[in-house]
Amino acid sequence: MDPINIIHIAGIQINEPIVTLTDLMVSLVCFIAAWRIHRSGKKERVFLYFKLYFLVMGIATTLGGLIGHAFLYHFTFYWKLPGWITSMISIMFVERAAIEHTRIQLSKKIVKVLSIVNVIEFLTFLTLTIVTLNFFFVEFHSGYGLMFVVLSLEGFLFIKTKNNGSKFMLVGVFFAAVAAMFFMNKISPHQWFNYLAVSHTFMAIAAFFFYLGASRIDMSPGTK
Repeated sequence: MDPINIIHIAGIQINEPIVTLTDLMVSLVCFIAAWRIHRSGKKERVFLYFKLYFLVMGIATTLGGLIGHAFLYHFTFYWKLPGWITSMISIMFVERAAIEHTRIQLSKKIVKVLSIVNVIEFLTFLTLTIVTLNFFFVEFHSGYGLMFVVLSLEGFLFIKTKNNGSKFMLVGVFFAAVAAMFFMNKISPHQWFNYLAVSHTFMAIAAFFFYLGASRIDMSPGTK
């Protein structure tokens, strides 16, 4: 097991400070994105799902940074679950946002079927995660949601419509894939700026491009 970096500030022990900081960086990007989508006043369901994605992901990375890393020594391993579960919920919402976006090209029936599959998939991976307490299922759910659902649906829309919303979403998926590559292969440039910190940094970039994509979506009738 890699050594845990520890610092003390005003007598308070903080584990993995850079990992924690980069987790909170993701949170900041997500909370700002959620707020801006809320302030935009757009009422379509796709924007509600994006807002919930950013809000819940911000909560997940805050929990992950503070409980899962910085102050985990005050908690048992089971306290990692709140961060894991909220991150899975956020992925469900970004999948649902991509599904809702396809209304500009797909029939209501197909969108409904995709939505039902989305719920079944989420509940399946959520159950596996809670029963096994294995982070693998959180990773797999995230990979499936982003690399299969979001990538395929937004890729389809971009090919069909060339819209900027889908283009920026695809760029976001690319940076999420880079984050996953560093995480899965445990590529660490430095002991302090390790694979977790690198992964979080690319997650923040991915979230920024997801926001750029969401902000450019137009669900008006006849949109191409």
